Amino acid sequence: MRSMNGILILQLVKILLASSAGFAQEKPASVGAHTQLVVLGTGTPLADPERSGPALAVVVNGAAYLVDCGPGVVRRAAAADKNGIKELAVDKLRIVFITHLHSDHTLGYPDLIFSPWVLERAEPLEAYGPRGLKSMTAHIEKAWAEDIRLRLHGLEEANTTGYKVNVHEIQPGVVYRDDNVTVTAFPVKHGTWKYAFGYRFDTKDRRIVISGDTAPTDEIVKACDGCDVLLHEVFNPKRKKIVESKQKQTYFKAFHTSPEELGEIATRARPKLLVLYHQVMGETTEEDLVEQVKQHYAGKFVSAKDLGVY
Repeated sequence: MRSMNGILILQLVKILLASSAGFAQEKPASVGAHTQLVVLGTGTPLADPERSGPALAVVVNGAAYLVDCGPGVVRRAAAADKNGIKELAVDKLRIVFITHLHSDHTLGYPDLIFSPWVLERAEPLEAYGPRGLKSMTAHIEKAWAEDIRLRLHGLEEANTTGYKVNVHEIQPGVVYRDDNVTVTAFPVKHGTWKYAFGYRFDTKDRRIVISGDTAPTDEIVKACDGCDVLLHEVFNPKRKKIVESKQKQTYFKAFHTSPEELGEIATRARPKLLVLYHQVMGETTEEDLVEQVKQHYAGKFVSAKDLGVY
């Protein structure tokens, strides 16, 4: 009898352990809460087929938050979806934060408005960005008025809401908050642009700072302050057109950040990982740009490529 009781007790213990293990296996469901930075496009106005226009996504807990919408943004999101990041499925592209209204950062805006709608997104797009975004959005809707009319009233029978945009023109400070993320905008120095912003994303597990286009500014240092990821633009001052032109030297100094300047900023900002993007390289190589950054920054960094995940 004692032997039988011992067997029953052992079996009961096994069942309880298996049950506990089953509950433990529920924890990986929270892995989705781990915040990822997906670099959809690293490009510049240069028509490089390997680098789509500047666009990023902060992905956390089943949601994607886009930053900028350069050329190719929707197709790059679809590629990320195909690579396993399902939050970037086209019909899930519902919110974007725009740093400034330069064409290379916004040429994908009509694509982001209309393509997901055509592919059955029903929710209006939520768009946050600088003053002027409302006017840009209104003009885009007017430019595609005939397309909208035919899709709504023709044989497509498209939904009546997915092409609409709720525009939020922002000021520095917290501009968005939900259960996943708090988004803070801060001013940056992009030449003669009156309104240009970087963004800080604070989630439960990470702080990610995105510079947007900018010359060196202490705002980056303050926003990062030991952040998990600092994504920062950079240009190569060795480009022939810069070396040979005082005007180009003046332009880049006012609008962008050199490797030496980035090294100084990143050293003070202390990110756990520095990610170079929007790399203005022209005819020079990425390897040359990386070597220049190495000369001025001792921390961990990578040079982003399209569809890189950090």
